[in-house]
Amino acid sequence: MTSYSSLSILALDGSHDRSGFHCGVPALDDYLHKQAGQDVKRRISRVFVATTPANPRAIAGYYTLSTLSIELGQLPDKLARKLPRHPIPAALLGRLAVDRQARGHGVGRMLLVNAIERTLAVSDQIAIYAMIVDALDEQAQRFYEQFGFSPLGPGGHRRLFLPLKSF
Repeated sequence: MTSYSSLSILALDGSHDRSGFHCGVPALDDYLHKQAGQDVKRRISRVFVATTPANPRAIAGYYTLSTLSIELGQLPDKLARKLPRHPIPAALLGRLAVDRQARGHGVGRMLLVNAIERTLAVSDQIAIYAMIVDALDEQAQRFYEQFGFSPLGPGGHRRLFLPLKSF
């Protein structure tokens, strides 16, 4: 049985077996299999993968980070009143997925914590107000909400945010 307690989370590179990853969501699987490498080369997104010491080529999970700006009107009024009247810099957690075999071992939580830590480290050099995520479904939304993410803007969409000042 594979132990997921000592994961390494590092940038995707050619040594990782992307084709062996299957989370069960075709869009997330296809992205890693077909698009992730190109996005990294074009500097569109950074892809980080979780691997185990026993099998450093196999991907237990992954996430992507990129930047975006959020319009002030998308933020809750309570926060927006305290901010300048221009788009606010943010980090986008574009995708987060865990391989089927790694589910139930806290891999998703470890990936999210790593993404937040990585974003906080960068925010010491480049201004980043919040982390944004688009939850795939209600289950994903509940996952992010347990870490302090809250809905961004009105409506029923699943875009959530986490102000980094809360850390």
